[in-house]
Amino acid sequence: MIITGEGSFQKVIELVQQHQAKKVHLFADPVLIGLNVLKPLVQAFEEKKIELEIFSDIQPEPTSEAGNRAKAALAASGADLVIGIGGGSCLDLAKAAAVLSCHEGAVEDYLNLTGTKSLSNKGLPKLLIPTTSGTGAEMTDIAVFSLEDSKDVITHPFLLADAVIIDPELTYTLPKRATASSGIDALTHAIESYLSVHATVLTDTLALEAAGKIAASVRSAVLDGSEQEARNSMSWGSMLAGLSFFNAGVAGVHALAYPLGGLFSIPHGESNAVLLPYVMDEIRDSCSGKMAVLAGKLGIENNGRTDEELARLAVLEMKNLIHDTGLPLSLKEYGIKEEDLDRLADNGAKQTRLLARSPKPLLRDDIKRIYTAAFHGNLKAEGVSEHVSYSD
Repeated sequence: MIITGEGSFQKVIELVQQHQAKKVHLFADPVLIGLNVLKPLVQAFEEKKIELEIFSDIQPEPTSEAGNRAKAALAASGADLVIGIGGGSCLDLAKAAAVLSCHEGAVEDYLNLTGTKSLSNKGLPKLLIPTTSGTGAEMTDIAVFSLEDSKDVITHPFLLADAVIIDPELTYTLPKRATASSGIDALTHAIESYLSVHATVLTDTLALEAAGKIAASVRSAVLDGSEQEARNSMSWGSMLAGLSFFNAGVAGVHALAYPLGGLFSIPHGESNAVLLPYVMDEIRDSCSGKMAVLAGKLGIENNGRTDEELARLAVLEMKNLIHDTGLPLSLKEYGIKEEDLDRLADNGAKQTRLLARSPKPLLRDDIKRIYTAAFHGNLKAEGVSEHVSYSD
């Protein structure tokens, strides 16, 4: 069940009652507690005499240890329903804990690359409520965990939410940097799922609609967080992108972003943003037709241009958009050194689950070339000078 629209947050109690829950375990980003966002919800639980326990030991880019703490806290609580409200890290912890609390073993036992156990049941019912427009975690069956030098995931249909509430009002107070990074994260989901080798007519439709909404709104949302139309478009676009990449998957950008998060603790949305133009630049010759269509969604007029030229301009516009939202455009800006690039390339090449979806096979040398381009901030697409005109 997906409930959308401003004010839809008020449907929480109704959904809890539908599940006949007697005790709820609420995973909440600590910042929401400081902003008193949860106060009306807590009061509503008290009025309905539904027991509520709040877990706020949540940090960005959660480790497997954080996942195990969340699992243990939920198992000890005796709750019969889980609510997650916050950004992607919070939602990932909530849905992972909801499933793993009903299983033996630790988070590490169920990781995609190294785990040896399999999930056998869906665990507790879960209601997920995003407060950012970006991660798509509320729509997917994936929970991401940071490791020492990269990231890994637990992925299974059991992690899917029983209900989702997407209320744009909850994003109004999101800071500019977080608005930018989560917005580019959502745009990355749309673009990568559209270009994925597993894309379908359905996922293409969702991805293109998402890309158009996000590209047209993210600058305004960053500039003025209370701009209602932009925030609504971002929330809707993020949801559509989540549906698209849940089905078609993401690819090279995410594969190379995981080591940036694991080795250098760069937030996931920013890891995607600093790589997105360079990955697009590397793969554009293998998918120029689709990238030409994408260019139109980014506001670039056709004007009789070839697919190859439109694909090149799409890369340049992506760099412009990321610049305009205030995010870094080179790995140097994060303090990464040139001698780090080989280690990044080695770890990126291990993300075979993601790399398999790329329209261009990305081998270790290709991955090193992308990291090198991102380090220097150089795009092949910048080699030709042309004025770019955009549609209204």
